[in-house]
Amino acid sequence: MRSFLDFEKPVADLEGQIQQLRRLADEDDTASVADEVETLEHKAREQLRALYAKLTPWQKTQVARHPDRPHASDYISALITDFTPLAGDRKFADDKAIITGFGRFRGDSIAILGQEKGSDTQSRLDHNFGMARPEGYRKAVRIMALADRFALPVLSFVDTAGAYPGIGAEERGQAEAIARSTEACLALKVPSVAVIIGEGGSGGAIAIATANRVLMLEHAIYSVISPEGAASILWRDPVRAQDAATAMKITASDLVTLKIIDAVIPEPLGGAHRDPETAFTAASDAIAEAFDGLSGLTGEALRTARRDKFLAIGRNLA
Repeated sequence: MRSFLDFEKPVADLEGQIQQLRRLADEDDTASVADEVETLEHKAREQLRALYAKLTPWQKTQVARHPDRPHASDYISALITDFTPLAGDRKFADDKAIITGFGRFRGDSIAILGQEKGSDTQSRLDHNFGMARPEGYRKAVRIMALADRFALPVLSFVDTAGAYPGIGAEERGQAEAIARSTEACLALKVPSVAVIIGEGGSGGAIAIATANRVLMLEHAIYSVISPEGAASILWRDPVRAQDAATAMKITASDLVTLKIIDAVIPEPLGGAHRDPETAFTAASDAIAEAFDGLSGLTGEALRTARRDKFLAIGRNLA
């Protein structure tokens, strides 16, 4: 059964009617419902198109968090061949919130970093809902060092509500680990591309998203804090998360205008969760284009351009 968001209720009602008609046809071979089903399917598509043409920032936040939205592991399975995962930070433990390894993207060797939320109760617990601990970021640093050593481009799939804020994580140096991972991104002398596929939350995201090219799916979000967290701080009222989402400019269309991201990857009608294969194809093409634009640059040029790109954020916007 498909999960519907609150604002998708009109579409849910129409699709419910379609399912009822199909069940009727299955139970009664003489029932002819094809024309009615086709009419309802057309109405559902048009209703979906109308809804998604005017999504508010808060509604986009809901889409970015949809339980059926493809995660990093799905993109890796779809886009990367010969993927070999690597585990552990060689200091404390392995953090499953961040998947790392090597594989091939369109035939070329590449290093992969991905934040994985999990797709069911057990996997979400195993991956800690995509919220990495210090050992996750230290593992990312280890993989980036290997990528630099062997001259392999780095591709990151970003999808986290933020770094894990637990006591153990703080005791093991969460802030320092995030800073070191961000530093490792900036120091790379190989091309790097980051794709925000769902939520890009705070330092937990920037730790692997400080790339030469930052791409973002159409209905993803990217922010320094969650809308709920911002509302709690600004107005002491998490119920005002919708106001915070609007004020914070967290959508792809806002962020490309502000020059915080480089390009928006279009999603299929109704979001990536409705048609993952189309989303994978669009992401693959955008990633290939981004890497093509970086080909031929020296290591020092890549590092300098990346540094200048992030230093320029927030300047000359008037």
